[in-house]
Amino acid sequence: MLNYSLKILWEKEPLDFYFMCVHCFGAFRVSYPIKKINEMMYKPYSLQNFREIPQMKFLSEEQKFGIEVVGTVLPFKTDNYVVDELIDWSNFEKDPFFILNFPQREMLGEKDFSKVASLLKQNVPRAGMLNEVKKIRMKLNPNPAEQESNVPEFKGKRLNGIQHKYREIMLFFPTQGQTCHAYCTYCFRWPQFALNEFKFAMKEADQMVEYLKANTHITDVLFTGGDPAVMKTKFFEHYFDALLEANIPHLRNIRIGTKSLTYWPYRFTSDPDADELLRLFGKVKKRGINVALMAHINHPGELKTPAAKEAVNRLLNAGVQIRAQSPLLKHINDRSEIWAGNWKEQVSQGIIPYYMFVARDTGAQDYFAVTLNRAWQIYRSAYSQVSGIARTVKGPSMSCSPGKVQITGVTEIKGQKVFVLNFIQGRDPSWVGKPFFARFDPHAVWFDELKPAFGEPDFFYEQSYHEMLA
Repeated sequence: MLNYSLKILWEKEPLDFYFMCVHCFGAFRVSYPIKKINEMMYKPYSLQNFREIPQMKFLSEEQKFGIEVVGTVLPFKTDNYVVDELIDWSNFEKDPFFILNFPQREMLGEKDFSKVASLLKQNVPRAGMLNEVKKIRMKLNPNPAEQESNVPEFKGKRLNGIQHKYREIMLFFPTQGQTCHAYCTYCFRWPQFALNEFKFAMKEADQMVEYLKANTHITDVLFTGGDPAVMKTKFFEHYFDALLEANIPHLRNIRIGTKSLTYWPYRFTSDPDADELLRLFGKVKKRGINVALMAHINHPGELKTPAAKEAVNRLLNAGVQIRAQSPLLKHINDRSEIWAGNWKEQVSQGIIPYYMFVARDTGAQDYFAVTLNRAWQIYRSAYSQVSGIARTVKGPSMSCSPGKVQITGVTEIKGQKVFVLNFIQGRDPSWVGKPFFARFDPHAVWFDELKPAFGEPDFFYEQSYHEMLA
């Protein structure tokens, strides 16, 4: 009878066990891969299954029904990481991550909420429900900042998966990346998930490359969505290899706009193809092209979980630059100490603070908006609380149709109180860096509500802007 002894060896590679099996005739070694210790299986929650979340026991039936009503109009999806690792369920009603993921009753006007609630209670057929829901959606400004005008025509064809608003940067919407691990309730691209006529997507890498070659002033390609990080690495490789093989000398930066760093950090740590993705980023870096992750980080608590910290470390070690941006949001981060803490936490982990945005005029803007005057005050106060190394952040910035307009101050000139404004980016690069003035409006929450100061009929750029659009 053969006698076996089993010895488990922990090698340098912490993700595999190695077994030594010895019997009287000799020895041999076999490798047996086991599950990574920190691996987590992704589980999404939507209207169809959110009631299965164990923590739903903390919500009243009225609150759960409210999620169903608002989630019928505005896209709703979250995941098990957000539910289990980010939300404080003992105080969920005021928890920023609960509000960031779960639709709130106040995100719809009372009449619209009552209309959808009535339809749900009556079990109206799907076709009739969608017809009424679309009417509500169309009132929520589904095309903010005239995004449609950013879609270029090239060789007689409209490139619906590309946007080119600013001279140096091209946005690319890969077809496989037009969803997210979880949806933000403030998302200005909510129509991307809810209205077919406002979707942007393209899977043809050759068209992207051809357009890029023809526009030699483009230095940056931004992969956006949705969230490109939902893509499998093989799709990233398809697009990145096309760019590398094209050998485009003016391409200097590849950016990836994503929330996955804090909504599903396992994308960069323990997902089955996480290592391959980091190797791909390294390959791009070796070709002399910078890889920048444009991370949406709304609150410092997002960066404090072990999974998020590990993801940040792995990306930085792979040579990826991480920049952080977020809108200023009522109920989430509308206090200067939260912003100062966010920037400090980012810098401590090697992330570059990049933008403070004003919540766009779309979707649930009424729920999230703060006045422009208060936005500037919060920015100024937060900015004064951090050292120079965190003062890379620009804001408050409004991504409106003419460009990114920054509120640089509130002052009084010739007896008139004014907002001091500046283009950080513009459809015409010559607009950038020219201060201009708007009459002070204590109630304004978006650029379109502002009027030129000093009796001027128009802002300085308006004539050329309208000619450009025409």
